[in-house]
Order: sequence, then structure tokens, then C-alpha cells
Amino acid sequence: MQDENTPDEPSRWERRELEALNVLTDPCHYPTLWSVPDIGREIDYHDPDAVILPLHNAGLVNRTSDGYVFATPAAFHLTSLVGHVV
Repeated sequence: MQDENTPDEPSRWERRELEALNVLTDPCHYPTLWSVPDIGREIDYHDPDAVILPLHNAGLVNRTSDGYVFATPAAFHLTSLVGHVV
């Protein structure tokens, strides 16, 4: 039985993380500061904290003390290398 993902193709979870990064790094989206629930609505996912936490742990997202998130320079660099997910 063959795996549904090729080595170069991101998994469903990785695609969800990339979608969240796209929202945070897309210059057409405003504001640059997002609440986590708003990101969940934007990417149509019921548990946005589960998506943001690994990105935060990887240094791609920073959190403010009042719960907002924004992309780090590393996230912008990653997005420029990987490209935006369609």
C-alpha cells in the first residue's frame, strides 16, 4: 500500500500550518496582529491553538501577552522559500 503523500508533498497537518503562516505573512491580509480565534476562522479549523503552538515552538510565530500572534522574520523567510499554499 502506498502512502498518500510523496516525500515532497506536505501532510494535511503541515498544509494547515502553512495556511496559518500564509495568513500571518500575506501582505494583503490586515492586520499584521491576529487573534488565534480569528486565524481559526480564516483557515476554517476548529482548534487554531493546536496549529499555532507548534509554529510558536518552532520560532515562526510570536505571541503577545494579551493572546495575539504575529509572524517572525523566520516565518517570512520560510514562506518565501516554500511559497504560498493554494
